[in-house]
Amino acid sequence: MKSVFVLAESAWLGSTLLYRWQRTLGNYIAVAGQDNSVKIFDRHGKKCAELPLPGRCVGMDWDKDGDILAVIAAKSSSIFLWDASVNKTSQIDSGMKDHMSFLLWSKSGPLLAVGTVKGNLLIYNQQTSRKIPVLGKHTKRITCGCWNSQNLLALGSDDNTLSISNHEGDTIRQTTLRGEPADICFSMMKTDERSAQGESTVSVSVDKRILMLFNVNDPENRIELAFQRPYGNIVSYRWFGDGYILIGFSHGYFVVISTHIREIGHELYQARNHKDSLNCVAVSSPVNKAASCGDNSIKIHELSDFKDISNIVQLDDETKGLDQLSWTDDGQLLALSTQKGMLHVFLTKLPVLGDSYGTRLAYLTSLLEVTVSNHVEGESPVAIKVDVEPSFIAVGPFHVAVGMNNRAWFYGLMDQNSGFHRLKLMEYLGTIASMCLNSDYAAALFEGKVQLHMIESQNLEEKMQMKLFPDDDRKGRILCHALTADFLYYGTDSGNVVCVLLEDLESVTSYSHSVGVRKVFPDFNGTQVVFIDDKNIGFLFFPANATGSCFELPNFSPTITGVLWDNWHADKGVFVAYDDEKVYTYAVHKTTIYGPQVVLVGSTPLLFSQKPLLLYSGELTCQTTSGKTSEVALSTHSFLKPSSSNSSESSVELSKQIAQALMLKRFHKAVSLCKSAGTDTDWAEVGKACMIHMEVELAIQVYRISGNVGMVLSLQSIQGIEDRNLLAGHLAMFLEDFNLAQDLYLSSSRPIAALEMRRDLLHWDSALMLARRLAEDEIPFISKEYAGHLEFIGDYVNALAHFEKGMMDSEKYQDHNEACQAGVARMSIRMGDIRRGVAQAIQHQSRVLKKDCGAILESMKQYSEAAQLYEKGQYFDKAASVYIRCKNWAKVGELLPNVSSPKIHLQYAKAKEADGKYKDAAQAYESAKDWDNVIRVLLDHLNNPEDAVRIVRETQSIDGAKMVARFFLRLNDYGSAIHFLVLSQCNDEAFQLAQQHGQMEVYADIIGPEATQEDYQSIALYFEGEKKHLQAGKFFQKCGQYSRALKHFLKCPSTEENLAIEMAIETIGQAKDSVLTDQLIDYLMGESDSIPKDAKYLFRLYMALQQYREAAHTAIIIAREEQCAGKYRNAHDVLFSMYTELQAQNIKIPAEMATNLMILHSYLLVKIHVKREDHLKAARMLIRVSNNISKFPAHVVPILTSAVIRCHRAGLKNSAFSFATMLMRPEYRNDIDAKYRKKFEAIVRRPDTSELEEETTPCPFCGFQLPQNELLCISCKNNLPYCIATGRHMLKEDWSICPHCEFPALYSQFILLLETESMCPMCSENLTVNQVKKISDFSKYLQTDPPEKQ
Repeated sequence: MKSVFVLAESAWLGSTLLYRWQRTLGNYIAVAGQDNSVKIFDRHGKKCAELPLPGRCVGMDWDKDGDILAVIAAKSSSIFLWDASVNKTSQIDSGMKDHMSFLLWSKSGPLLAVGTVKGNLLIYNQQTSRKIPVLGKHTKRITCGCWNSQNLLALGSDDNTLSISNHEGDTIRQTTLRGEPADICFSMMKTDERSAQGESTVSVSVDKRILMLFNVNDPENRIELAFQRPYGNIVSYRWFGDGYILIGFSHGYFVVISTHIREIGHELYQARNHKDSLNCVAVSSPVNKAASCGDNSIKIHELSDFKDISNIVQLDDETKGLDQLSWTDDGQLLALSTQKGMLHVFLTKLPVLGDSYGTRLAYLTSLLEVTVSNHVEGESPVAIKVDVEPSFIAVGPFHVAVGMNNRAWFYGLMDQNSGFHRLKLMEYLGTIASMCLNSDYAAALFEGKVQLHMIESQNLEEKMQMKLFPDDDRKGRILCHALTADFLYYGTDSGNVVCVLLEDLESVTSYSHSVGVRKVFPDFNGTQVVFIDDKNIGFLFFPANATGSCFELPNFSPTITGVLWDNWHADKGVFVAYDDEKVYTYAVHKTTIYGPQVVLVGSTPLLFSQKPLLLYSGELTCQTTSGKTSEVALSTHSFLKPSSSNSSESSVELSKQIAQALMLKRFHKAVSLCKSAGTDTDWAEVGKACMIHMEVELAIQVYRISGNVGMVLSLQSIQGIEDRNLLAGHLAMFLEDFNLAQDLYLSSSRPIAALEMRRDLLHWDSALMLARRLAEDEIPFISKEYAGHLEFIGDYVNALAHFEKGMMDSEKYQDHNEACQAGVARMSIRMGDIRRGVAQAIQHQSRVLKKDCGAILESMKQYSEAAQLYEKGQYFDKAASVYIRCKNWAKVGELLPNVSSPKIHLQYAKAKEADGKYKDAAQAYESAKDWDNVIRVLLDHLNNPEDAVRIVRETQSIDGAKMVARFFLRLNDYGSAIHFLVLSQCNDEAFQLAQQHGQMEVYADIIGPEATQEDYQSIALYFEGEKKHLQAGKFFQKCGQYSRALKHFLKCPSTEENLAIEMAIETIGQAKDSVLTDQLIDYLMGESDSIPKDAKYLFRLYMALQQYREAAHTAIIIAREEQCAGKYRNAHDVLFSMYTELQAQNIKIPAEMATNLMILHSYLLVKIHVKREDHLKAARMLIRVSNNISKFPAHVVPILTSAVIRCHRAGLKNSAFSFATMLMRPEYRNDIDAKYRKKFEAIVRRPDTSELEEETTPCPFCGFQLPQNELLCISCKNNLPYCIATGRHMLKEDWSICPHCEFPALYSQFILLLETESMCPMCSENLTVNQVKKISDFSKYLQTDPPEKQ
């Protein structure tokens, strides 16, 4: 709030002031002090008149129009009137003999009420000069009063009464009060429904403590409101709004109440606005504000929200305190009187006057001050002091013009530092409605004309450059105008929008509108113009277009008052239209595939009393009533600022921002937003917008980023097309707007593209129409394709016509003609011309056509022709099927060798069977793979069970098996019958049959693993009844009844004993039952029958029970027995199998078992080496065996004999002598073969102790050198692993194993052995050289003592 002036007359000092603002206009303020005069000042503080009075002024008031000021003075009975329009004073004699005390003009008429100190009343009609004296209205001084809009007068007096009188002075109501009245007001209480009674409520402050509400129409029910003591006395109050009252209290409190009957008594708002005291409150509805003064300060509140204090003014110099507040009627000025006798006037609301040119602004900042600024270009604001309070402001690039009525003052810009200087004053021929400036010219609109003249010129030249528009009054009155750098635009009441080129001052273009044009708003260059007509509809006009094209603005609000174009260089096609509440953003899309367009982007709310002056890159600069500017960021440009929304709202907000950016043609910004967090939908929208605006390169980038390869390739194919219509047509087609694309193609340099598009889209009607215009030679091809489409949708009549139209005479198009002929054939059949269609189909070389026509004929039940076409087309299955429907079995039989469909064979078979031709029927059933019927015919009609059995076995047919079983049952072949009953899953019948005819063994063998537990139990019980213990035990074992199974096994006769014991051991292995185990062991040991059984059974029992230690011990015993019996291979196999089993179970091998296996293996190696004639290796192995000859008691002499012979041959003479000496013992001598005895005696008699020294090789554990065949290292005391091929100890560097048994062998020796042998010498598994691999990591085979399994 800005101070306008301060009045401090010396005559007023030390006294309070009485003052009144001129009503309505507020141009004058009348002030009276203690100096017996009334001084009248204008709104700028300049004294205009002074009224001398006979005494001190005690009352004054302006009439309802503000034309006449009435004044009364103390000790005088006269009334003084000052006429503001002529500045003259007149005096009226009241005719009253007592002095005046109160004066008030009526709100609605020329009536003046004057009260006296004795309670008399005078009503003076200023218009008729009639005086109505009313004596005795009150008994004491009349102190206060108020008129209402119905000319009722309420008066208060020192006699503590309130009277209500009409305009004639007649008393209507009178009531007594409880104290002195003050501040009487007429108003209307708040009710639920709007009252038609007008201002019927009188409010009055009684004794400064009570606020009384008195209804003129209901005098009995008056309302008295008392307030809290801490508030103090009522200082003043004001009505506002819909029945609300603002009350100020002496202790600084500020209270708002409602007069609604339900709300009376409740304070809607209460605040201690001033700490010590409050002097006055005032309300101004036009500016929606309330003011209070006290404690040397003024506080301004918003009526819409009292908590919002919009302004505080401190008056620190006023030491004696403040007094009264008063607004002008328009709320523009606020006056404050002080106890010291001073009057302060503040500006609370400025006229919103401003203008812009480019980015330069000029706006009113005080009543006599205009500020020019350009914040976009960073210029400092410059204030211009003007001579008058202007009614308009205009600004150009170098000038400012202000003015009122018919006068305008021009100011020129000297430089940025010096500001503006006054150039000249211009007077025009009428009151100026508006003015526009550019760099050289000023254009003023007055009385329907525009005067255009140079701003800075000499008089002669100026007159030459001055021109008045229009030059002919018949062209209508000009209602609006605007000026750009090169053009003058104006709109007339006859609807013309005229563009004048300033260079020659001649009209260059004119647009005729249907109604008058009220406002025009060209852009900065003047190439686009928005105008508003008398119907409040907005239009966009392109004057440069040859046709003067004009577009109605979409969703244009009828309340729009102005338009601003965006001055940012990149937003040349953006403008806003604004009214008092909102700003609507529009964008001009000049280059789109749809042609020029205007779109409404969105709206932004405006704050109260703001006028937009400048738009720059989405930021709106507005002028406020306080004389300042504020910046409003348009919501349609929210994408320019980073979003602060949370993550859940961010995607929605981002999509909204992208849509805004696209509508404003900020494509690169939209792309950057998409890159930040755009979805696939957002990318698609950006790409679509780029295509609509024909931004092909950018669209390619967008689709490439979003991964739409197809669209990228499509756009690249049209990149570089210069014909705008052709390019737009392609883009419209990509956007699936095909009608638009066709129109664009047809208006382009390549109209044939429209035909190509319609053909690609299968829009055949449109394609044919275009072909007739553009390419007649394409009609046959289009007709053929169209006919195919018509055939598909079932329009056969038109399809036939178009197939016939598609026929061409040239042999060049043979394939095309054949397709048309095929279509004619199909359509002829469809249309009922079967003969023609069939003939053409047979003549045509296409097999597919014959099939298609056959299918059509078949659907039409023309079976004979259909079968003929199928047969011609070599579709034998189809032909046979149709012939069957015709019952033409002869043709079916002819086609049958070529038919593959089982269904047809089956139908044929049934027909042949019905005719009694069973052999043919059986063959047909077999071809149809209907095995059950084949079997039935073979058995029932052909008596051929062999083929029937073969088929059942091959096909596993259940029903077939049943038929075969019944057949054999009739022949009393029960075994075969049982077999086929089981095959047909009829186990119960098979069981009963086997039981009846003693064929249970057959049934048991047949049922095999497919049987259930119940089946096994039934068989077992049968055998149990028949005393067949082995069979009973076998099937009790299978059904899990191990105890009964063992019982039967142990009862088996001696002839079956071996098999029974084997089965018993298997049963115990499955049962894992200690009782049964003990029972079997007792049996094997002979506890039950005193006949011990072979130890091998005990061994097998232990193996079955996984008792490997006991099994090992038993194995050694068995092996020893076998060895003693001379069965060395059996003994070797028993030990080997036990050895591998113990190894697999990770159990330590008993030393005796390992030694015995080694000695037996050495014995077996002798035969291999002898066979290979390797006498040295055979001799070494025989030496090892002979050294353990006690383990071979059955063959001592033969073994020693062989040892002597092999050692002698190998050069081991000492060893031969040793073993020959052993043979000469008496117990062996007689058993020596006669042919060797003398030779051995010679060796003993003439001993040769020479011995071939055995080679040494390193120990695989410690590396100590040992003889090759030594298996115990004397150094590390380890038993050495031996080679299964030679019997020697193993070497680290020559290690391999048998892949089957994993026993080690010397790689080099094993390979040599396998050249002649095909089996492993240890496990006897087949083996080849390629299966043996040399091993480098042999550590796991050198474990000296493997861990035992717990």
